[in-house]
Amino acid sequence: MFCEKAMELVRELHRAPEGQLPAFNVRCCGQGGACGGPGLWPWGGASGLGAGPVWTRPRQEDGLRQVLEEMKALYEQNQSDVNEAKSAGRGDLIPTIKFRHCSLLRNRRCTIAYLYDRLLRIRALRWEYGSVLPNALRFHMSAEEMEWFNHYKKSLATYMRSLGGDEGLDITQDVKPPKSLYIEVRCLKDYGEFEVEDGTSILLKKNSQHFLPRWKCEQLIRQGVLEHVLS
Repeated sequence: MFCEKAMELVRELHRAPEGQLPAFNVRCCGQGGACGGPGLWPWGGASGLGAGPVWTRPRQEDGLRQVLEEMKALYEQNQSDVNEAKSAGRGDLIPTIKFRHCSLLRNRRCTIAYLYDRLLRIRALRWEYGSVLPNALRFHMSAEEMEWFNHYKKSLATYMRSLGGDEGLDITQDVKPPKSLYIEVRCLKDYGEFEVEDGTSILLKKNSQHFLPRWKCEQLIRQGVLEHVLS
């Protein structure tokens, strides 16, 4: 009670290493469902980040739902006390009303901070893993977060196509200046044919090694298909 669960949501993200995404901390929060219906989310929406229910995850804690239920209970208690203070002149209820109101505001700040920090992490995943995320990361995202990720990667792709002439420019490559343009890589799994910049194709088979342009390999290295062989 009184913001404990909301603070735990923030601590959960703080404990997560940079570059990792904890599972979305909610069990069931559909439209008009267990979360109390429309108007319960801190920004006034009917059900979270967008239309439609959040992914159901029975094995995850329902921390966010508990925060929203606490906010609903605090609001209803305040409404009751405000009406009584007006009708019966109960000025002694005002400090309690103010305390609950401060708790509501703190819960809202923590909830928004939790959701916003997750979006920043999801945005960083696009730059690290490319437009296709590993299944393990996708499973940790809500349906609304997946929708946001899809919109973001489309916007980024549109922007990159507008750069560098007709072919565009992939600004997600070589985020750090490379020491060499070609690197030696080892294939960790069977991938199939892979086309290089001169139009020729090579066959990426497990345990095979190749000397390839760095910019063509970075995405496959991030996806765990290739590994950089360090001499």
